[in-house]
Amino acid sequence: MKRIYGEFYGCSSNRADYEIMLGLLKEAGFEITDDIKKSDLNFLVTCSVKKPTEHRMIHRIRELTKINKPLIVAGCLPKVEKEIIERINPKASLIGPDSVERIVDIVHASLHGKKVVALEDLKKPKLGFPRCRGNSAIGITQIGRGCISNCSFCGEPYRGKLFSYPPKDIVEDVKQNLKDECKEIWITSLDNSCYGFDINTTLPQLLNEICRIDGRFFIRIGMMNPLHLKRISDDLIDVYTNEKIFKFLHIPVQSFSDKILKDMKRGYAVKYFISCVEKFRKEIPDITISTDIITGYPTETEKDQELNIKFLEKVEFDVVNLSKFGVRPKTFAEKLKQLPNGVVNKRSKELSTVIRQISKKRNGKWLGWKGEVLIDEINDGFVTGRNYVYKPIIIKEKLQLGDFVNVKITDAKSNFLIGNLI
Repeated sequence: MKRIYGEFYGCSSNRADYEIMLGLLKEAGFEITDDIKKSDLNFLVTCSVKKPTEHRMIHRIRELTKINKPLIVAGCLPKVEKEIIERINPKASLIGPDSVERIVDIVHASLHGKKVVALEDLKKPKLGFPRCRGNSAIGITQIGRGCISNCSFCGEPYRGKLFSYPPKDIVEDVKQNLKDECKEIWITSLDNSCYGFDINTTLPQLLNEICRIDGRFFIRIGMMNPLHLKRISDDLIDVYTNEKIFKFLHIPVQSFSDKILKDMKRGYAVKYFISCVEKFRKEIPDITISTDIITGYPTETEKDQELNIKFLEKVEFDVVNLSKFGVRPKTFAEKLKQLPNGVVNKRSKELSTVIRQISKKRNGKWLGWKGEVLIDEINDGFVTGRNYVYKPIIIKEKLQLGDFVNVKITDAKSNFLIGNLI
């Protein structure tokens, strides 16, 4: 029996692809090992969304190449930086995100010294496959590939190309996750907000179907571009009132400068974005809102930095994912003159300080809260649960993944809450 060692990096879609590949390999009779010294073949599911992440991927490919075992590089990086990978390891097989289901055949070929390159753009849903989950409480259902945006900074290989999976197949995939005793369902894609625009349906319609499935579970809805919320916001808010939906909204603004938003080709203005936030908070006051900020975009000025700070303090997000701008290949922003690293680092530190202060303030409002929590993570002895607004709560007890427990919040940090069982 051949042993396979794997790693994944990046988004929840990459995690889902990784779980599918492990599931297919296990079903085919391979042994999955977490000890790289015992493996007969290694594979890596890569991410290329940010420059630092890409550098980490390239470093890891070099390390795995030195081990001198058959290597498969999967994920987004082979789609955007194929030549770099082949310079490091000419023998490595390459698998794009659309070719996940070919993993068994490609592993067989690679073990026999053959190189396979499977980077085709295929339109086939990645649903209904066996899974080998790293977390038994969480089931990830992908609802599509690509988006209909073409942001100037994004190096995602499927930007501007939307392929929504059929609602019936998605519902069946969720049902299978629940049969496997998952209690938390992640609905994921590159941009959930434009789901269905190519097949005459919408995300709210899909979510309504999922909410009708029997069982006790929560649904976490992944990232949505504010641009496309215009078409679905009212219906989406209605869906969010369902008890099965985590009151968690991830809408990345990227910048609070209209000038930078225009340069980024985001397609909306700051005023519109804030109106979206206010609309959701009016109907769901406790909702957790997460956003993304890119600092150091090439055309960004000190005035734009001041606007970011001003509106972060005004809107007060629960979670802000801050990134330093990094050039991605084959993007419009690649042609622009980059800001000095010192300027970008300074702005990043300023924003980080503001973000931490706001996050702690927002979390502080939950002190004394009592209620039910779903245990969805156990790492190094730390047990983490989520309440109905998806707040992470550390609980110092021995519990099992998938447990529902009642807690009282006793302390608040900038990134998490602390609770005791009641």
